Amino acid sequence: MTTLEQKRHFDRIIERVEKARLQVNDHHIVKIVAASKYVDAEAIKALYAIGQRAFGENKVQDLVTKSEALEELPIEWHFIGTLQKNKINHLLSVRPHLIHSIDSIELAHALNERLDRENMNLRALVQINSAYEASKSGFLPEETHEKYVQIMEECPRLQLQGVMSIGAHVDDPTVIRNSFETTRRIFETLPNATVCSMGMSNDFEMAIECGSNMIRLGSILFPKR
Repeated sequence: MTTLEQKRHFDRIIERVEKARLQVNDHHIVKIVAASKYVDAEAIKALYAIGQRAFGENKVQDLVTKSEALEELPIEWHFIGTLQKNKINHLLSVRPHLIHSIDSIELAHALNERLDRENMNLRALVQINSAYEASKSGFLPEETHEKYVQIMEECPRLQLQGVMSIGAHVDDPTVIRNSFETTRRIFETLPNATVCSMGMSNDFEMAIECGSNMIRLGSILFPKR
């Protein structure tokens, strides 16, 4: 794909985001995080060149490797995968802009302890398993508010910004929409929450219509060449 073709493809995605955004209201802002786990540093650099600034990785080692390869670019790095406690030091070495996936009190405490040692703060989202799927990480909807407040109180080095969820992994759009609406309802009850991260390549328009203001797009942004 040439640079011009990639720019046109990117612009078409932006148009779809805009259309969905305007379904909510004129003032609703949506941020795109490019989920770059299946592509190399060169593909990230090419997308950066046409205007994308925020990139998210699912694996800590990939985040470290790609951020080092692209250190000359002021990329806003996000960590969007499940974080294992033994990878915390490596993650913090990158100083990511935002971690999307605080999925347990234990992880929050482990991160806070390491951040305290490094005299660092870290922006973070709490992950909600809004579809009640055994294969997914995250807090159940009915416990999220309590756990969110607990993390705020007990882990001051984590600057909670809001929530993240993954849409229900089913074909029925009603079930997917319900999972997004559940996340949005919880988001609206949380103190000082400003980020509602939900929606991926297959369902981002629905997620935006349900109130998402941050979407994580992977395959749609990086079509196979």
